Amino acid sequence: MADYTNPVETTFELQRRSIEQSQEALEQTMTLPTRIGEAAIDGLDSQESVQRNVVEAQQEAIHSVLDAMEETFPGAETSTGDVREVVDDQYDSVLEAHAEFFENLSSGLDEGFDAYDELSEETVEALDDLVDSLVEAQAELEDQSIEATEQVEEQFDELQEQVEDVQEQIQSVSEDAADAVEN
Repeated sequence: MADYTNPVETTFELQRRSIEQSQEALEQTMTLPTRIGEAAIDGLDSQESVQRNVVEAQQEAIHSVLDAMEETFPGAETSTGDVREVVDDQYDSVLEAHAEFFENLSSGLDEGFDAYDELSEETVEALDDLVDSLVEAQAELEDQSIEATEQVEEQFDELQEQVEDVQEQIQSVSEDAADAVEN
């Protein structure tokens, strides 16, 4: 008796592996934006630091110009002191707005990525449940298919035996008829 269930089992096993690999690929795809977001936030921190350093360097450059003016023009300290105060106030405002902007941007990105993480976790959980149900249904279908294949195989074997019996009966009748004709 030939074994016809092995190809059926192999087909279902390949389907299961395909489902599992697709699930893993989707889960990895779902985590990719989070990793990219974390890298973006890290880059944002570096960008903020660089920009703050540039603003502070500009402020120091203006102070150096004012220092040079004070050394060059005796008595300019009063005028340069007023200018220095205005420059410092303006740069303090710029630095404060700069820090606030990056804080808001970073906070907004964090909130967005947290919301995405929560949604992707829920999606992955739903996907896991769906895949579990799909694999269960597929396993049931596999069992039914194997059972049906085995029944067809048994029926085929029985039919083959019946055909062989009929062939033997025909042969026997033919031999009896030949004997009867000869006698």
